[in-house]
Amino acid sequence: MDRKWWVLAAVGVGTFMSALDSSVVNIILPIVSQDFGSDVATIEWVVTIYLLVLSGLLLTFGRLGDLRGHKSMYAFGFVIFVLGSALCGLAPNEVALIGFRAFQAIGAAMLFANSPAILTKNFPAAQRGQALGLQATMTYLGLTVGPSLGGWLTTQLSWRSVFYINIPVGLAALLLTLRVVPRDRAEENAERFDVAGAVFFLLGLVMLLLALNQGEEWGWTSPLILTLFAIAALTLGAFVVIERRVPNPMLDLQLFRRQLFSASVASAVLNYVCLYSVVFLMPFYLIQGRGFDPAYAGLLLTAQPLVMAITAPLSGTLSDRIGARLPGTIGMAILALGLFFLSRLGAASSPIDFVFALAVIGLGIGIFISPNSSALMGSAPRHRQGIAAGVLATARYVGMVLGVGFAGAIFTTVQSQGQASGAPVALFTGVQAGWLAAAGVAGLGILTSAVRGSGQAGADPETAMAE
Repeated sequence: MDRKWWVLAAVGVGTFMSALDSSVVNIILPIVSQDFGSDVATIEWVVTIYLLVLSGLLLTFGRLGDLRGHKSMYAFGFVIFVLGSALCGLAPNEVALIGFRAFQAIGAAMLFANSPAILTKNFPAAQRGQALGLQATMTYLGLTVGPSLGGWLTTQLSWRSVFYINIPVGLAALLLTLRVVPRDRAEENAERFDVAGAVFFLLGLVMLLLALNQGEEWGWTSPLILTLFAIAALTLGAFVVIERRVPNPMLDLQLFRRQLFSASVASAVLNYVCLYSVVFLMPFYLIQGRGFDPAYAGLLLTAQPLVMAITAPLSGTLSDRIGARLPGTIGMAILALGLFFLSRLGAASSPIDFVFALAVIGLGIGIFISPNSSALMGSAPRHRQGIAAGVLATARYVGMVLGVGFAGAIFTTVQSQGQASGAPVALFTGVQAGWLAAAGVAGLGILTSAVRGSGQAGADPETAMAE
């Protein structure tokens, strides 16, 4: 087998494992809370801290990959992730578990920030979309398998086994990475790492994501949330000023002057806002509203990621031939249509109607994601691949948190108004409003995808910036 496919296998395992760990922990939180005797608000930080640390460090490790080599950063990420998983399994209390999850997230950030750059460097431009599409498939499979695997392991063994399972898988992936991924040379020039930029970006993004993540819990107009938003605005503003002035910025803002790159980033954020609006509102509709048990609800939910997993590599291969604009725009249009179908579902809708709407959403996202990722990575020169990969991964997590905050705010507002007027179907009205608003976001994504530029198929990332 050609070596590049072994590289894809190594990256695919890391992608699958990282995605799995993003979804698997949610299912065990009630068990962990009971085991440690801690309240729900505290134990939720097991998930929140992972998200915050991971998101805040993606750009940093992407830049370090450009400077020190993507293979070394990726391999070291496995070491930290495996060690963090072992420590999480051994955690004696909830405080230690939260701290170890933060450590584990550092390794996950190294993996996520460097994997697209490794694929882009090891696959020719004519196969870039196909490779990134197959990587997206591993992401969706990890997200799909996570909840059911976590529940099964917890039932058969204990919640600690959810973390221990990462050890053999991670070590195998590390050995495969060291063996098959070619050693890439760090930049030959004397560029230095932008420490100030990294610190301000980490602080600003963490403050922003924390405010969005906790806004519904703490109150969107509470002094604490407003303070977090203010700190985020000031810090991220200072970050932009720093990046404009330092000779070797962590984030090369010149990338955003290229329409293909900036439009692809915006489209990625909007796509994940839509995706996580669906994810967030699902339990309210299926379990709380329709009364389905979690096992049956989980079975219905598999329709979306399965269609995404099948479609993503096919769409990526197509975009290698015709470019990213047409499949990306069509994908966002289908996503908007699926969200509209979802917003029409009510208390008496059949499960078939629900599965159909989810399948349409999965089709739209699957068609969109690979061409968009390929366009974004292909628009950055070779010595900025780590930065581009970091931006792509950051867009994913910013969109995820924005989607949850956006859908949650609409859902709670509409539901509370319905309850105040005595409407018995307030929950369904709130869910429908959230999904309809997400369809509007997808409509905006159609525009950003359509104006991205030609995204010429087969463009080489070394020359993509030269126009």
